[in-house]
Amino acid sequence: MKKIFLSILMAGIGSQSIAQTATWVSSTQTDHWTSNSVKSITVKSPAADVEILTASPKQTIIGFGGCFNELGYTSLQLLSSTDRESIMQELFAPGVGANFNICRMPVGANDFSLNWYSYDETDGDFGLKDFSIAHDMNTLVPFIKDAQKYNPKLQLWASPWSPPQWLKKNKHYAAAMIPTKEMIAQYEAGGHKLVGMDFSHAENGLQPNQVGKEGTDMFIQDEQHFKTYAQYFGKFIDAYKQQGIKIGMVMPQNEFNSAQVFPSCTWTAHSLANFVSYLGPEMQQRGVNVFFGTVERANEKLTDTLLTIPASAKYIKGVGFQWAGKGAIAGIHQRYPNLTLYQSEQECGDGQNDWKYCRYTWDLMKHYFNSGANAYMYWNISLKEGGISHWGWSQNSLVSVDTTAHTYKFNYEYYLLKHLSHFVKPGAKLLATSGSFNNLLAFKNPDNSVVVVIQNDGEADKTVAIKLGNKVINPVLKADSFNTFLLAAGK
Repeated sequence: MKKIFLSILMAGIGSQSIAQTATWVSSTQTDHWTSNSVKSITVKSPAADVEILTASPKQTIIGFGGCFNELGYTSLQLLSSTDRESIMQELFAPGVGANFNICRMPVGANDFSLNWYSYDETDGDFGLKDFSIAHDMNTLVPFIKDAQKYNPKLQLWASPWSPPQWLKKNKHYAAAMIPTKEMIAQYEAGGHKLVGMDFSHAENGLQPNQVGKEGTDMFIQDEQHFKTYAQYFGKFIDAYKQQGIKIGMVMPQNEFNSAQVFPSCTWTAHSLANFVSYLGPEMQQRGVNVFFGTVERANEKLTDTLLTIPASAKYIKGVGFQWAGKGAIAGIHQRYPNLTLYQSEQECGDGQNDWKYCRYTWDLMKHYFNSGANAYMYWNISLKEGGISHWGWSQNSLVSVDTTAHTYKFNYEYYLLKHLSHFVKPGAKLLATSGSFNNLLAFKNPDNSVVVVIQNDGEADKTVAIKLGNKVINPVLKADSFNTFLLAAGK
C-alpha cells in the first residue's frame, strides 16, 4: 500500500505548534483502500466530537486472522500459482496487507470440509493405532504451509466439530437431519426464511433415532472414552508438529450446544469440564494451552461452570465466543478481567458478500472489542462464488473465486478487516473514547502510535473533529465509509 504521510499542525502554546505525520485510508462501497488528505486546525482549546483517551488503556490485542478450511484451499487451487501466492502474501506477509498472525483450523472435518472424515474411524480403536492425518496432507497441511511461507510466526489454534463417530452415542458425525422439502415448506409457512441455505443436494444419512439435542451429551461419558479422546488430541498435535506446524492452543468442541446437519456434537458444560480434566494433562505435556469453547450461547453460566470447577479451571487459559455467544463475552470479561478472550468465528453471512453485511460486520467488531476480546477471527478465507458448502450453506468469504474465468476478488469484509488488522499491531491496547461521536474503535500500538477506525454511516459527507492529547484533526469522512487514521507518536 502506498502510504501518504500528511503534515498535521497541532495545537501548542502561544504561536508554537508540533508537526506530526499521519496516514488516512478510507473505503466505500465503490472505492476501496484509498489514501486521502486530511484537514487540520490549530487552536489552544480545541473542541472535538471525539477524544481518544490514552491514560487508561484496556485489554491487549493479540491479533487477527481467519480459518483454514478445506473449501478455502480447493477454491484457491482454481487460480494460477501467481494469483494464489499474491493472495497469501496479501493476507499473511507482515507489513503488506491484512497482517494475519493468528488463525484457526479444525480437528478433522468441519462444515466447510470436502466431506466428513476424522483421523481414526476404526470402531473400538482405543489404542488409536489407525490414527492418521493423511487426509489433511492434501488440503489443510499445504494450505497452512503456504501461509507460513509469508509469516513463519503465524499462531494456530484448533477445535473439533465432531469426535470420531465411534466415540459418540449416535455413531454418526452429525446431530441433525437434513430437512426434507416438506419440512422446509412447513418452516417457511410459519413466516421463517432459510437464508443462504440450499439443501437440495445435501445429505448426511442421519436417522431420527440419531438426532442430538442441546443440553444433552452425545459423547459417550466414561473414563475410557474421555482418555482416548484426549490422546486423540495429543496425536493430532504431534502429527502436525512432525509437519513443521505448531498448534499452540485447542478448544474441546465447536459450538457444543448446537445440533447441526454437518459435523457437530452436543455436550453439557459439566461434561466438558470432566473431559478437560483429561485433555488438560495431554496438552500440558506438549506445551499447548486449552481454552473453553467455542461458546455460541448468551449464557455466562456455561463458561462459569468450567471456570469454577477446580478439575477444569486449572487448565482453562481463555474462552472463545461466536454467534450468540457475543451476548456472554462482556459479563465474562467483567468477572474474569485477566482471562484471554477470543472472538473465535465471525458470523458468516449468506454468500452474497454484500455491503450491508460488511456494515453489520463492523458492528460485530465494535461489540467484541468493546466487550473485552483480545483477538478477532474471520471465518472463510476463500470460497467459490456463492460460497456453498457440502451440507448446503452459502457463506461469505474474504476472497471469492470465479470458477469460470479462474479469477478472484477481495470482498468488502476483507477491506474492513484490513482497516484494523493492517494497522493494529500485536500487543496494542484498546483505548477508551469520550464525546458525542462513538462510531469508532481506537488502539495504541506498542510503538505508541494510535490507530483510529471510524465509520460514517450517514448518506452525506461528515466532518468529525478527533482529539488526541492537545492535537486535533478534522477529516471530512465520505458518506457511508470506513476510515483508518494512523497517528504517529507525538510529545
